[in-house]
Amino acid sequence: MLNIHNLSVSFGGTYLFEEVTFRLGAGDRVGLVGKNGAGKSTMLKMLAGDFAPDSGVISQEKDIRMGFLRQDIDFEHGRTVLEEAYEAFTEIKIVEKKLEQINHQLVTRTDYESEEYGQIIEDLSDYTHRFELLGGYNYVGDTEKILLGLGFKREVFNNQTETFSGGWRMRIELAKLLLQSNDVLLLDEPTNHLDIESIIWLENFLRNYPGVVVIVSHDKMFLDNVTNRTIEISLGKAYDFNKPYSQYLELRHEIREKQLATQKNQQKKIEETEKLIEKFRAKASKASMAQSLIKKLDKVERIEVDEDDNSVMNISFPVSKEPGKVVIEAEHVTKSYGDKTILKDISLLVERGSKIAFVGQNGQGKSTFIKALVNEFEYDGNIKLGHNVQLGYFAQNQAEYLDGEITLLQTMEDAATDTNRMKVRDMLGSFLFRGDDVEKKVKVLSGGERNRLALCKLLLQPINVLLMDEPTNHLDIKSKNVLKAALQKFGGTLLLVSHDRDFLQGMSNIVYEFKDQKIKEYLGDINFFLEQRNLENMREVEKKDVVKTTAPKETTKASYEDQKKTKALQNRLSKIESQIQQLEKDIQHDDKMLETNYDKHIEDASFFTAYNKKKEDLDQLLIDWEAVQEEIDNFNS
Repeated sequence: MLNIHNLSVSFGGTYLFEEVTFRLGAGDRVGLVGKNGAGKSTMLKMLAGDFAPDSGVISQEKDIRMGFLRQDIDFEHGRTVLEEAYEAFTEIKIVEKKLEQINHQLVTRTDYESEEYGQIIEDLSDYTHRFELLGGYNYVGDTEKILLGLGFKREVFNNQTETFSGGWRMRIELAKLLLQSNDVLLLDEPTNHLDIESIIWLENFLRNYPGVVVIVSHDKMFLDNVTNRTIEISLGKAYDFNKPYSQYLELRHEIREKQLATQKNQQKKIEETEKLIEKFRAKASKASMAQSLIKKLDKVERIEVDEDDNSVMNISFPVSKEPGKVVIEAEHVTKSYGDKTILKDISLLVERGSKIAFVGQNGQGKSTFIKALVNEFEYDGNIKLGHNVQLGYFAQNQAEYLDGEITLLQTMEDAATDTNRMKVRDMLGSFLFRGDDVEKKVKVLSGGERNRLALCKLLLQPINVLLMDEPTNHLDIKSKNVLKAALQKFGGTLLLVSHDRDFLQGMSNIVYEFKDQKIKEYLGDINFFLEQRNLENMREVEKKDVVKTTAPKETTKASYEDQKKTKALQNRLSKIESQIQQLEKDIQHDDKMLETNYDKHIEDASFFTAYNKKKEDLDQLLIDWEAVQEEIDNFNS
């Protein structure tokens, strides 16, 4: 299906990979692995045809359809989730529109005996047949099935895409790819924004995928459950084995051990031969023998051992100063979004030096509680920080807060203080950004490299309490291990949100499970917690509880008119939400302008008129939102 032959790519005179060759055929589910910056995403982009290699050939069968899940996506504003997902069916939508036009003509025209009318009837038959062949009668149901599988609720199908976070937009893009009948699927970190239910669903979907799947991921379990082949890019070479990731690692280790043993034996023989040559050289009678041995030695093909890329980060989190005995005291913390309560009456005392893990299903409030601790939003209840507490916060999407248009060096210098500005180059070096790397713009970095930069930036501030929300996203396996070691050595207090059991092992002495708006304390490590819950792994923790419900004896389908009215209300609600979001941004911007230059703006009457108008409009939109929401609730009850 795809042939990759002698592919070479270099940046700044250094080869990313050199003369890489492999073939991809139907049924191949390939895990493309390697350290951050090894060239995995670059390889995907070349396979997708986004840019050409320096040398080498990528040949493919004719009319091959290829889908590529990129990390950077851009949706057209104003589309709902369903409308954006339907973009997967470009050809079906064209035929569907044509059929609508034909049906309209059949209704409005009265020249039944004319040639034109006869042609319209023929077109109707042709386009109907084409629509059927393309699967036009199934695409609506298929779309809903895929969206539900990826975690979307039916009630948000008609919400506009701009009202969703980056993670949920990524899910929409993934849904579009899965709906297309692609021969080749290229997926760059598909699990980063998925909860455990959606990951398991995606695993099952990909296992049965008939075409080629190439996945870049650092999720070992996902790779083991989906892939049947592993290609590792390391130091410019590609290592290819028909095994899932964990089996491949064992195999590669065995091969390398054998290579080392064979190389050792060969080296011993070479040394013995060289000694004989030196010995015979001294005697004229043995000179011809010495020459013979030299020729023999020259012909020996030296055994080379595959190099390992052992370059790793050098991280440590120094404690700024000693805080008081109690570092965090939370009392009766409650947080709701509209009618949905995430946290209810949460009380928690964190003592100095504690190492705490937060676990539980997605959406149970782990990240919400962390955000409450750093005062990211308003909540009910009370949170007090102890004496001398200096929080360091690493958000789940921390890398998204970096400015892509400036360099790595500029990023660090902007965040540095007078005391540590001189150290930023050394700090970047310890995070594997060396030499000219520091002059790269942030936007060219891979997801893992951005996360490394975000971690590096975090170290510029004084810290004695660390709040880490999924810090291992995008990080390669070696980087995860280095980060884990650094956090284990951290002398301060650690609060860690993670779903990665390997990473959590040995990291905490207290585990809090978030479930049903509450928290439950387990005085032990992650293994103790799993033992107490009688669970085998973290996936079992994060799976949603299946609630069996008895189906009602009689069900009535909503009429077409009811469905139409519900959709219209949902669209209206979505539009209002989008307007509220925009106005809040505008008002926030005006507030900053007033903050920075109050005297200038106070004299500008038009500025204040517009400012007050925005506030009035916002108040009105909030009233409208409540009214529409109430109408929807009444309609559905």
